[in-house]
Amino acid sequence: MSRTPALAFAFRSVWQGLARGARGFVSLFLRSLQVRVVLLTMVLTAVALFGVGSYMTQVIARGLFQSKLDSLSSQTNGYTGQLESLAADADLDEALGVQLRSMYSRSPTPLRAIILVPRDPAGAGEPIVVTDKRADTPEVAELPEEFLRTVADSPTGQQAYRSLSFTGDGSAPGVVVAQPVVVPGAGQFELYLVADLEEEQSILDFVTRAVGVAGVVLVVLVGAVGLLVSRLVVTPIRTGSEVARQIADGDLDRRMPVAGRDEISHLAESFNDMADTLQDQITRMERLSVLQRQFVSDVSHELRTPLTTIHIASDMLYESRDDFDETTRRSAELLRSQVDRFEALLGDLLEISRYDAGAAELVPHPHDLGEIVAGVVETVSVVADQAGTRIRVHAPATPVMAEADRVRVTRILRNLVVNAVEHGESRPIDVYLASNAEAAAVSVRDHGVGMSREAVEHVFDRFWRADPSRKRTLGGSGLGLAIALEDAHLHGGWLQAWGEPGEGSCFRLTIPRRHGQAISSSPLPLPPADAKRGQALVAGPTSSDGSVRIQTGSIPIVVESGPESADASADGAPRERTGHTGGDAEGSAPPGGADAVRPGAVRGDGGADDAD
Repeated sequence: MSRTPALAFAFRSVWQGLARGARGFVSLFLRSLQVRVVLLTMVLTAVALFGVGSYMTQVIARGLFQSKLDSLSSQTNGYTGQLESLAADADLDEALGVQLRSMYSRSPTPLRAIILVPRDPAGAGEPIVVTDKRADTPEVAELPEEFLRTVADSPTGQQAYRSLSFTGDGSAPGVVVAQPVVVPGAGQFELYLVADLEEEQSILDFVTRAVGVAGVVLVVLVGAVGLLVSRLVVTPIRTGSEVARQIADGDLDRRMPVAGRDEISHLAESFNDMADTLQDQITRMERLSVLQRQFVSDVSHELRTPLTTIHIASDMLYESRDDFDETTRRSAELLRSQVDRFEALLGDLLEISRYDAGAAELVPHPHDLGEIVAGVVETVSVVADQAGTRIRVHAPATPVMAEADRVRVTRILRNLVVNAVEHGESRPIDVYLASNAEAAAVSVRDHGVGMSREAVEHVFDRFWRADPSRKRTLGGSGLGLAIALEDAHLHGGWLQAWGEPGEGSCFRLTIPRRHGQAISSSPLPLPPADAKRGQALVAGPTSSDGSVRIQTGSIPIVVESGPESADASADGAPRERTGHTGGDAEGSAPPGGADAVRPGAVRGDGGADDAD
């Protein structure tokens, strides 16, 4: 009873081992060009040798059989002549027996038996048989009926033959030759000569073994040659791959070794020339980038002192504007506003220079993102009222907590809300908050002019605007979204954008709930759940939710292409939190609850949206 489970376990273990071995071999076959070349060379060589060997053995077998058959045929003709030349004798049966035994003993070809069978059994005696007494030698009656009918229908002087097998010697091959003969004074007979092909079979077996051994040796030699040849080709390829990987990792001084004057050497030289060119270009770009960042930083810092003086002078003029005439008063107000705008631009440049220099620092503390959103909405309320835009905040009843830098998150959200007001065409703006186990997210959805494909691809570029001629009521330096993206990266999070012409835009900020924690999905959908089904483009930072990294402008973003994300699950859908500008809030359910991000589909064309 206990042996069956043990055998089953042993069989399962052996099967699992074989399966692992097969998977390892397949993996090695797919990963190694050298293994594929050697293995395919050996297999094809073995197939070719098998075909050639089979053909050769068949040709040799036919030749040996035909040679044996010709010898027996000639011998049969001689024996029939001897029998036909016998003189009539009173004791003919004794004479025939003596003659057959004499022919058997003097036969140049080893015979199993000589049999003389009368054609008319009623008119003659019994068949005369001379044999070597082997048990497996067949009698005439044991031969196939078809062969016996052929011999019986054959005229005198015509031969018939048949191959057969002697089962007693391990199915040894043999052959039988028959010919009608007329014996004087005795009538018509059928002469049968039975011979084996043991000698011919031994020759054929020797040839087969020799071909097999030679084939195995040749396959091994061809495999060794294939290994050597493939090694000559694969080794430089592996070296080039390793050098290319090291160059990609930043070791720009690595080069391929060059030896000889063959094609591989020319390839190595071309690769090294390409690496030299790339290193030169990268060095020049790095030097130019350093100079550019240093220039921006130096100019920004140098402008601080004169700007402070100009700001003080403009403040004095602004405070005394009531003593001026209308034109001078208007100039003082314009000077004050432009100085403020210049100061904001200078602050953005300094912030960008800090990011470029790697000097930006994060000060994370636990915060309720709902409170930060409420503060941003309150700050932007005056501008939203002037634009006739209502801001609706949709948030869960419980706080959305995350470890974040309050100043930087506030700056991100203020920039997103201000852009939504600027481009929302006085239509309502929806701000959604949600969280899951690893991330917290805020998305700002407007229903204005939307963004074209080009706008979505370049929305995070520095100083880029989709429509420079568009009237701007809130100013802006053109660096807002670039700084916001850097702030999101500093948190280890994502800032992603979606837009469709005429359908509005949606920006989604996703940050980890704990500082330093990796995030793989966002609790809010993008494209938003209320977007029309179809094609869309989503841009943002590198993420692990199916994004593909690209480089546009000076800020790395990604483009996610694929089917539009499915509607968010209704479970855990956030409820609307009162937070609007002007009038009472209109309670409206959000277009979707928390859901993992799915890649957006390929882009749409049409109108454009500006973004700072």
